[in-house]
Amino acid sequence: MKNKFIHNKFILRIFWILIFALIWQGLAMSKVFNPTSFPRIETILYSLTDDVLKGDMIFQTLYSLSLILKGLIIGLLIAIILSGLSMQSKVFEGLVETIISIAHPLPGIALLPLVILWLGIGEKAIIFIIVHSVLWPLILNLLTGFKSIPKIYRQIGKNCGLNTLGVIRHILIPASLPYFITGLKIGWARAWRAVISAEMVFGAVGGTGGLGWFIFKKRVFMDSPGLFGGLIVIIFIGIVVEDLLFDRIEKMTIRKWGMTI
Repeated sequence: MKNKFIHNKFILRIFWILIFALIWQGLAMSKVFNPTSFPRIETILYSLTDDVLKGDMIFQTLYSLSLILKGLIIGLLIAIILSGLSMQSKVFEGLVETIISIAHPLPGIALLPLVILWLGIGEKAIIFIIVHSVLWPLILNLLTGFKSIPKIYRQIGKNCGLNTLGVIRHILIPASLPYFITGLKIGWARAWRAVISAEMVFGAVGGTGGLGWFIFKKRVFMDSPGLFGGLIVIIFIGIVVEDLLFDRIEKMTIRKWGMTI
């Protein structure tokens, strides 16, 4: 029974969340911190429920998720193309490594003035920041996965008549799946950070704001419970995607096929 509890990821997750909640509630009730900036759990949950029932939070969360999805898809396509070309030619490999050396250390927030100058403060600017945040870890993970594949596999593919795209699609990506999924997980986390930061800076885009804009407004109006409610939504979505989506994909592919990094 004890081992079953320890090895159940879901139960452990709930257990530690309850522990953190109890610690938070104890600190809030002790009034060590200002209640305005450190509200009780029930106050946060009441505010969160109220914002959800009004519908604004749901709409703004969906809007942020749509931006993340667009940025992830664009970043993923570019990463696959650049990584695949890098494996086909030393010239492209040098080019991709140079671009990574230049762009990867640059934080998205540092590019904001330039992005505003080039793209304005609309949806394109936010997606650009998301793509920049997810692209480099995706390429690095894909390249690591591609390079771990024995060269003979690619040669067999070419002997079977596969062109460059066929080798990437049928050999490189399936054989480097663990690295591919790890890159996606890192990209997903970075995309969240990027979209929240960008929305806080750009505000409502065309009258529409995302979750970052929601949190920013709560801070401006000193609505701490509402601000923490927004953070809880981000954490909840992160846990759901990590535990249900990525974990399920790994079970259906990597663990099922006995693939390891």
